[in-house]
Amino acid sequence: MSGAGSPEIITDATGLKVTIIAGQWHEVITNGLIAGAHRALAAANAEVTEVRVPGSFELPVASKAALDAGADAVVALGVIIRGGTPHFEYVSDAATSGLTQVSLLTGKPVGFGVLTLDDEQQGLDRAGLEGSKEDKGEEAANAAIATAVLLRQLRGA
Repeated sequence: MSGAGSPEIITDATGLKVTIIAGQWHEVITNGLIAGAHRALAAANAEVTEVRVPGSFELPVASKAALDAGADAVVALGVIIRGGTPHFEYVSDAATSGLTQVSLLTGKPVGFGVLTLDDEQQGLDRAGLEGSKEDKGEEAANAAIATAVLLRQLRGA
């Protein structure tokens, strides 16, 4: 499992405004990711808002808008499951490249919680649900707030 060896990130995010932005596809998996992100952000004392977008393709533009509107970090959550057409590759690349661009353009972190999967079971294994092996929503949230705190330190704020 890819989560083996992942770091334990404990961050005090008091004063940070974090927006969770999640796609609407694959509701059970996505809701698990959202719940994991909320748990991590609550434990870190972050101020949290949540926004839903139609799908993973829309994550970058909504993330940019949230960061431009004052969020200190975004946690982007989506589920893309491979099908029988090249659609999977296009959406996966657009979401990944777009979120990377948003982070670089705004100078603010985007926690990457977009699951790119071969099948639904892989998502269930990573969604932080009862019986899941990993919690990628929590991991994405922890990465976003840890990076936001680090950037504040580097910038002397």
